[in-house]
Amino acid sequence: MYISYDYYRVFYYVARYGNVSQAARLLLNNQPNLTRTIKKLEAELGCPLFSRSRKGMKLTPEGEHLFEHIRIAMEHISAGEAEITEQRSLQSGTVYIAASEVALRCMLLPVLKKYRLLYPGIHIRISNHSTPQAISALKEGTADIAVVTTPTVQAASLTETLVKPITEVAVCSPYFTALTGRQVSLADLVHFPLISLGKDTKSFAFFSGLFTEHGLPYQPDIEAFTADQILPMVQADLGVGFVPEEFLQDSSGVCKIDLKESIPKRHIALIKRKEQPLSVAARELVHMILEQSESDALAV
Repeated sequence: MYISYDYYRVFYYVARYGNVSQAARLLLNNQPNLTRTIKKLEAELGCPLFSRSRKGMKLTPEGEHLFEHIRIAMEHISAGEAEITEQRSLQSGTVYIAASEVALRCMLLPVLKKYRLLYPGIHIRISNHSTPQAISALKEGTADIAVVTTPTVQAASLTETLVKPITEVAVCSPYFTALTGRQVSLADLVHFPLISLGKDTKSFAFFSGLFTEHGLPYQPDIEAFTADQILPMVQADLGVGFVPEEFLQDSSGVCKIDLKESIPKRHIALIKRKEQPLSVAARELVHMILEQSESDALAV
């Protein structure tokens, strides 16, 4: 059985207020139209829904039973409309971000601070991932956007925008005196314990490729789970690590190694699904990330 939603909408308002005239005013309609609609609905269902009197419209037992179902449906529809309206005005909603530690510290944090000040009603959910994990979360639909470091995982279903270059440096603690106060090469570093992210990360692949280009093995002694673990390990005299230069701003007990070879720049990339439209809240965050990217580029 197919019955027009408009029939049920009229029924709901007449039943709620018990008066056709009042329902007509609320629906911006007229009384004869609503009366005809009620009669059509009763004919479709094959039973009377109201008993009519001078005092107004009173639901029959069948009408009361139907009203309980229609009331719940109408309240859900109204709640859905209100939620969409709030989200469109950025008063509520949730943005899910898959981010690497480097992207979070070197790009996202100031953007998220500004975003929260402008839109305090929006919930932000950040999952800390390696680049491959973040891409997987994006493909699976558990993240709206991914903000990670290159190299990334290419996929036809995704779009990638480079938003900030990252300069990485080799670092050690003062304990490794042979690596400080002079220029050293990658060949020198292989004789010292190396600290790296795990083999399943793109960072490992990047530095492995860098060493291989110079005919050197890349065999880290320690593998960290996240990028922010590398610097404390270096400070604890555990070995040599590679970190973004921005990580050194508030650090102590770390020496930047004067490396002969240049480390190719990597980038922070913003990745989205091609075919999946973003919510208003997520689109606004993307806009602010791109805006920050342009601002950073002009400041260089």
